[in-house]
Amino acid sequence: MQRRRSSRTPKQPLHAHQKSQTDLSAWRKGGRIDSEKSLQSHQSANDQQYDSQEESLEQALSYFEKVQDCVALKKKKSVLQKHLDAVESTALKQGLPPEGFEILLNIVLSGKFADTVNTCLLKSLIPASVIPENSVVTAVSWLCVSKCSGNVQLLFLKWLITVFDFIDHKEQLHALYGFFFSFLQDEKLCPYVCHLLYLLTRKEHVKPFRIRILLDLQARMGMQSHLQALLSLYKLFCPEQVTITLPGKMKTYFKNSEGPWKAAITAVRQRNKGSSPLTQAVFLGTAQPQSRKRKWNAQLVIPASSANTNHLEENREKCFYPYSTNKSFPVEQLHTFPQLLQNIHHLEFPSQMGSVLTNPLLLHYMNCVKDETIYLRLYYWMGQMLQEECTWCVVDNPCEEEFKSFLETIYKAECFLQEGFSACEEFLYKTLPLWDGFCCRSEVLRLVSWIPLSSFSDIKSHLFDPLAQLFFTSSLYFKCSVLESLKELLQNWLNGNAIQVDSESSSLNTTLSGLVNVVAELVHFVGWISTVALRLENNSTLLLYFILDFYGTVCDIYLKYNVPLLIMPPAGIFYPALLSMDSVNLNQLCYIMYRYRTNLVAAKENELCKKKILQFKFSNKTYQEYNQYIIAMVGCLWTSSAFQKDIHPQGLCMNDELLSKTAVKELKNSFNVVYHPAMMGFSVQFLQQICPDDTTFNFKVIKGKKWDWYLEYLYAQGLKGLKVFIESSISRVSRAFRSKAGDAEA
Repeated sequence: MQRRRSSRTPKQPLHAHQKSQTDLSAWRKGGRIDSEKSLQSHQSANDQQYDSQEESLEQALSYFEKVQDCVALKKKKSVLQKHLDAVESTALKQGLPPEGFEILLNIVLSGKFADTVNTCLLKSLIPASVIPENSVVTAVSWLCVSKCSGNVQLLFLKWLITVFDFIDHKEQLHALYGFFFSFLQDEKLCPYVCHLLYLLTRKEHVKPFRIRILLDLQARMGMQSHLQALLSLYKLFCPEQVTITLPGKMKTYFKNSEGPWKAAITAVRQRNKGSSPLTQAVFLGTAQPQSRKRKWNAQLVIPASSANTNHLEENREKCFYPYSTNKSFPVEQLHTFPQLLQNIHHLEFPSQMGSVLTNPLLLHYMNCVKDETIYLRLYYWMGQMLQEECTWCVVDNPCEEEFKSFLETIYKAECFLQEGFSACEEFLYKTLPLWDGFCCRSEVLRLVSWIPLSSFSDIKSHLFDPLAQLFFTSSLYFKCSVLESLKELLQNWLNGNAIQVDSESSSLNTTLSGLVNVVAELVHFVGWISTVALRLENNSTLLLYFILDFYGTVCDIYLKYNVPLLIMPPAGIFYPALLSMDSVNLNQLCYIMYRYRTNLVAAKENELCKKKILQFKFSNKTYQEYNQYIIAMVGCLWTSSAFQKDIHPQGLCMNDELLSKTAVKELKNSFNVVYHPAMMGFSVQFLQQICPDDTTFNFKVIKGKKWDWYLEYLYAQGLKGLKVFIESSISRVSRAFRSKAGDAEA
């Protein structure tokens, strides 16, 4: 059998350089070496080492190819041991070339050597680029004659599952589906055969007799996760044939089958990054640089189905005639959106579902074609990866940066699809109680914002409770990050479940009722943790900004998202915002109260007009709470009567005797738009403009017409929230505003 020669250039004789050294170079011989000669010497040493390894591998492959009889591994210095060491060292350093797999697999599965040798060779089967399908098919044929032991068969199946993505073609493997299926009767091999079948299954493979066999196995072995996985996939392809009820999605379908190959493939992949661009392109299946983490980042790139460029070119030509054949359209040939539209019903998704996450065309396909098999495969793959690679759950896992990259990739895919992955939700629910709030913080909180809408009991125990513990014991910046994440979670729920006002079907009522209940609990939860956090952080201006940003979404739920729900902020948030020292927060509070008013007025008008919005109405408590807050705000900012007229139980109302003990001058005016601590800077700047020569800063002059000038000055400074609040809630200003608007229209 002829083997392909190395792609490296043959060794050339080293010609001596012309002797042109100067006396200066001779003078440096006492310790300094010319840098160029050092580099050449280093490269030469590397070339010699590479060539030596290549020759050793060639000799080892030639030895294993010609061996006829069983050879015992008696001594460490035997010829067999020498060639085993050559194969192992080459595989671990740079991976094995494609032509070596058929030779080594034949030796392993033919039973010519003891299990010790076969196991050593199997563990050394690390691909440098791709694995030829023919070599795998030939190896599978050896299973028919049972030459090798059961342990070697088991290890071979584990290897086949691990390197499945590196096999260049899979059509012949699909043709062997029935052969693999026959191994299900072996209880020891069954879990790994199910895993392999899960990767190979297409709709045409689902047959009634196979379903009966799986059901018989399940009756005999019990509810095994690997059997349920295969039955679930069959049921998605042919629901009319699999009529039994299967349990919900499981966190782990299959046992870990990576064995010793995962770490070795990772190391080889990282090492081969430094090789030539051509070698790197063949190895990765693309010319673009990729991360060294094989398990997910290798799958994020769709490997080329063949290293033969001419073959790919022929396929590209065929793709312009998509309906001329009934064959499926391989995803490695999918490059443009028109191709996706032409072949959307013929597209064959890759077995490595991780490649979907970074391919916009495949994500478009998932959005257009709601194929449950895709989501099931992605659910299994993602759940397995998150469980195995979680940095804070796996002991001595140094790959935090790579795990961050993986979480970021998932988040971007969720943003593209505008929905969260159930596997990611289960991962968060399972690991948040163990999370320290520091590792992968931004990535985890981003994923929290895409948790799908579910029952309140699940969300409270799995999300709210762990987050609250971290929230109260972490830094100010962590608190702000959590509030930002929960705001995005609320927006994603509302965007994904917005319902048209005119719809009145009972099913939508049920869906809306669940949405309203869960959203209300989320808002109450944020109100509670925000109230406590403001006390812990001494009413931090930064924290208050993020809290008000959350309520900027809450105040517009009714009109913007067509959800009949309005919840006022707790007094522990409203009054710190009203008395804030920062004008940005005060302005934001004014805008929020304006939007509350707009939403409540619209809701009241709909009730009066008898327009039913899915039979939901606001309680009188909401209107009463709003009115109490408005009285307090107008009393503070406008009429200077907050201490007398605030009627909220937790409000600012105080009797005159208590106020007199404060010995504060102009006490009643302390929080109007002129004297308010957040507005004092604007008042000073205004006085400097209208009275540049007056250095006493007499704020009493801001009244009458100057009061109106002062308001216009505030509006010009960007306080739009204050403007719309005053114009909507102050009757005198409101009448003047409407009159001015009417004159402008006329």
